Amino acid sequence: MNRLALATLTLVLPLTLAAQGAPAATANPITAVFRTRTMTLQRNLAQAFDSIPASKFGYRPTPAQLTVGYVAQHLASDNYIFCNQFGEKKATVAREDETTADSVKAKWPREILITKMKASFAFCEDAFSQLDDAKLADQVTMTMGPNTRTVTRASMVLGHVIDMADHYSQIANYMRLNNLIPPTALPRPAR
Repeated sequence: MNRLALATLTLVLPLTLAAQGAPAATANPITAVFRTRTMTLQRNLAQAFDSIPASKFGYRPTPAQLTVGYVAQHLASDNYIFCNQFGEKKATVAREDETTADSVKAKWPREILITKMKASFAFCEDAFSQLDDAKLADQVTMTMGPNTRTVTRASMVLGHVIDMADHYSQIANYMRLNNLIPPTALPRPAR
C-alpha cells in the first residue's frame, strides 16, 4: 500500500467509525446525554432490586454499611431531592414518606420499597421533560435540613447521575456477595 493510501486510511477510518456510532443530532445534546445515562441507571437499579429476594433486604456486608432496604428508600428520597430541581414540576410525596425516619423506612416490606423507588424514577423521567441545555446554567436553591445553598441546575442533574451510579455500584457488590448476578453482568441478548 502506498503512503498516500495509508495516510488517507489512517485519517478517514477513525472518522467513519466515529460517525457510525454517533447519536443523531439533537437540539439539546448535553441534556440528552444526562437523560440517557439517568434512564439507563434507573433501568439497572430497578432490575437489580427486582432480582433481590425480600430475605436479603436487611443484608449489609458490615455493620457500618447500609442495608439493601436502606439503599432502596434512600434512592427514592434522593431522586425527589434532585429531580425537584429540574424545573417547575415538583413531586407530591406521601406525608408518611417525609415524616418517617429513614431507618424505619428501610425496614418496610420489599414490595413497598420497590414501588416507591420506581415511582421516584417515573417522576424523574417526567421531570427531564422540563430540561434543555439553556436551563442547565440556571441557579436553583437547594435545601437539605437546616442548610440552604444556591447551585446550578446542571450540578443537580450531574449529582443525580453520580448518586445513582454510586448506589448501583453498591447494590451490584451486595448482589455479588450474595451470589446474585447484577443486571450489567448478565449476558447480553443476541442480536
